[in-house]
Amino acid sequence: MAVKIRLKRIGKKRAPHYRIVVMDARAKRDGRAIEEIGKYNPKAEPSFIHVESDRAQYWLGVGAQPTEAVAAIFRASGDWQKFKGLEAPAPLRVKEPKRDKQEIFNEALAEAHGTLKTEAVTKKATAKKAEPKAEKKDDAAEAKVEEAAPAADAAAAADAPADDAKA
Repeated sequence: MAVKIRLKRIGKKRAPHYRIVVMDARAKRDGRAIEEIGKYNPKAEPSFIHVESDRAQYWLGVGAQPTEAVAAIFRASGDWQKFKGLEAPAPLRVKEPKRDKQEIFNEALAEAHGTLKTEAVTKKATAKKAEPKAEKKDDAAEAKVEEAAPAADAAAAADAPADDAKA
């Protein structure tokens, strides 16, 4: 039985992703695999290549034949050179990590104002929000005091005529 290391296509139309798999040579392209040893995404910039090196070395060692495409991937990742005993290639390019949105905002703010003014912006915003709440609380407290005072005066006035009538 001939065993091949080849690509198994997954993904949508016009957006291919591949798995690097070990399969029987007679199996269909997307058929059942013996083992999955890596992933390859050609559409990413730079191309995403992930190979489980120890499993690739094992299968190459027991006689599995890579297809042309997989051999090129192995050369790029350095697994083919490792198998043949050659010197390793230059490391793969890696995608830059995504920048934090807060960092981007702070840089844009610094460019616009010349210096970073996030503290001032925050203080003004919190001060504006805090003032109306404080005023509302004060107004509400005053209204309660005013409501209570006339009620007390009315109660006192109501009690006074009753006292006069008794006397």
